[in-house]
Amino acid sequence: MTKQMPLDGKRILVFAGDAYEDLELWYPKLRLQEAGAQVTLAGPKAGQTIVGKNGYPCVADAAIADVDGAEFDGLVVPGGWMPDKLRRDPKVLALTRHFAENGLLVAAICHGGWIPISANVYQGVRVTGSPGIKDDLINAGAVWEDASVVVDRHFISSRKPDDLPDFCRAILEFYCR
Repeated sequence: MTKQMPLDGKRILVFAGDAYEDLELWYPKLRLQEAGAQVTLAGPKAGQTIVGKNGYPCVADAAIADVDGAEFDGLVVPGGWMPDKLRRDPKVLALTRHFAENGLLVAAICHGGWIPISANVYQGVRVTGSPGIKDDLINAGAVWEDASVVVDRHFISSRKPDDLPDFCRAILEFYCR
């Protein structure tokens, strides 16, 4: 008999694109898988090898254009320079709005907050993020806090790679409440 894991049956979508922050993609991916979740990396093309900001590669499991948000229980948006590129994709924004509007997890770390900003889902939401996008978050109507993790309903955010333990713990607690 196999032991029940806390996230068994949960499907989590993670955006992946060129120059993602390596730790901010891999740490949540592996931690969520360890807890039993099925994690799908969605990039520009299915099967595409994508190189992180620090040179660590990942392979996209699915093309963003082919993703159906209804098949997932939550979204994780890593930082790096990737979010600035992906937020120009209307499908990325539509998927982000889907998760936000349906009360599903929208978790962003560091510069990952650029995607929820462009999806217009942060109005009145308490968040944190890289100090480099603090003004962007505030101008998008978010309430910015300088903390390792901020949880506001189904929105979870963190500032930087050093915050990853708190970020992932908050995601797990979100699903285990």
